[in-house]
Amino acid sequence: MVSWRVFDEAEPEFAARVRTLFEAGRHKTIATLRFGSMARSRKGADLGRDPRFALHGPTVHPEPGREGEWPGEAKIAGRAVGIGPVDPDGTSTGDGEDGPGELFRADISEVVLTALDDTATRLVVEWWTPGGGRRRVERD
Repeated sequence: MVSWRVFDEAEPEFAARVRTLFEAGRHKTIATLRFGSMARSRKGADLGRDPRFALHGPTVHPEPGREGEWPGEAKIAGRAVGIGPVDPDGTSTGDGEDGPGELFRADISEVVLTALDDTATRLVVEWWTPGGGRRRVERD
């Protein structure tokens, strides 16, 4: 497992493409043992019991006839390490008191980017792992 910083230093171009896709929209989806994400949901407790997660960036579907413009989609998997409660502004309370949410650090085990090739005729899957580096496959 590594931090985003380690991944970014290992693969800066790939990390920039993944970051762009994650920043393309406001809403992301994190999968834990449950999928709820409302205030006081069980997600934090889920991560406390089993820290594995998958984080999906905003999903944008290819438009028919404009497939070559599809930016693709990005996913990150790893383990969430609890740091502590947070204030409403998203910063750590630092005092051990319960805030409106919990702050986690992501230890990354895999980063995946799915897109189309330059001709928009083949699916391209690129992924990076700490032990395996960056790999790529194309599929019809």
